[in-house]
Amino acid sequence: MKKYEIGYILKASLDEAARKAKIEKINSIFANNGCKVVNVNETFGLRELAYPIKKETKGYYVFVKVEADNVALKEFNRLTKFDNNVLRTLVVVDHE
Repeated sequence: MKKYEIGYILKASLDEAARKAKIEKINSIFANNGCKVVNVNETFGLRELAYPIKKETKGYYVFVKVEADNVALKEFNRLTKFDNNVLRTLVVVDHE
């Protein structure tokens, strides 16, 4: 399995409990497909967006390092594409 770094932006209007549940649900996509979540980083947190995304001006940033395969990544992309609480995602290969 390859190492990836995944960043996604959640809606800022989610309360603390809903945001934690959403992060757990998204990270469970990898765990359910036999992949390993190495690190979850929420230090960026709530930020002003450079430009509006889906009419939102603020977002909550989450970065996750995983060891995953293509099946898990396709499932992640499929599920987050239709989730209205996820504004944007980015998946890059982690070369570290």
